[in-house]
Amino acid sequence: MATVTAKRVLTAEAVLLGSAVLGLLVWELPGLVREMKIWRMAGSSSGIRHRR
Repeated sequence: MATVTAKRVLTAEAVLLGSAVLGLLVWELPGLVREMKIWRMAGSSSGIRHRR
């Protein structure tokens, strides 16, 4: 009986941790998109071209 309870507690903790990480990712997504755009603009204006 104790193992079933421990399993449920671990499952509940995993669900809570996963939802917290997902919520943080959704919360930070607009800022990450903005940072990626800034990195692209800064990289393209450096004048260094990559060979293909």
